Amino acid sequence: MGKDLFGRDKVVEAIERLKMFEPPEGYYLAFSGGKDSQCIYHLAEMAEVKFDAHYNITGIDPPELVKFIREKYPKVQRHHPTIHIGKLIEKKMMPPTRVVRFCCDFLKERGGENRRIVTGVRWAESVKRSKRKIVEYCFKDQSKQYINPIIDWSDNDVWDFLEKNNIEVCNLYKEGFKRLGCVGCPIAGKKRIAEFERWPKIKDRWLRAFDRAVKSRREKIKAGADHLKFSGMFECWQSAEDMWEWWMEDKYYNPDQTVMFE
Repeated sequence: MGKDLFGRDKVVEAIERLKMFEPPEGYYLAFSGGKDSQCIYHLAEMAEVKFDAHYNITGIDPPELVKFIREKYPKVQRHHPTIHIGKLIEKKMMPPTRVVRFCCDFLKERGGENRRIVTGVRWAESVKRSKRKIVEYCFKDQSKQYINPIIDWSDNDVWDFLEKNNIEVCNLYKEGFKRLGCVGCPIAGKKRIAEFERWPKIKDRWLRAFDRAVKSRREKIKAGADHLKFSGMFECWQSAEDMWEWWMEDKYYNPDQTVMFE
């Protein structure tokens, strides 16, 4: 396990951070089932701080991950979305992209209002996350305060912690998966091709949503929404397949884009 910039043990430092900022009501721990959220869950237990862990069900997470959370972390509270991804796409009349990730607000980053939230955000994950702080407020909702106790951990630190503490991880990691987020997340770029080959039922779910979105757009145009008629590249969306081909283009890929609770 690595040391921090001052030569201190990173596990000890993370535990001290959790103890230092513990609120009277306890932490709201954002849990996704991924390796980073596993670290913060077990660190919170080691720190003996009060916390309640929460997993936001998206409906498009890998089935293996959903099963893993249910079996290995039964105390984690599971929350269904107020609107599922299909209805969301139909309402927006377009799919989410790495630039317009409206899905994260509704599916991933729900909950934690008026709470101090523990996340597994780390500087090593991306250039964007390297600018994050140990303690920070949500820019969308100032009632949420984030605590990022493993922010200075490397990937090796994470894996070392899990291994040394005999913490079982989801089997998808053992199969070579680097991320365990939503199947089809646009930030994954061409890797989505392999994801959809593995989980064709989730691909069908996306396609059905695209079909409804195209029909909804067409109905709006007929009703007089001319701004939709002249919306540039969106004019090519005559079918779900058209929307799918546009959406799967790799030009929307950016490895530095991440979501808060991944």
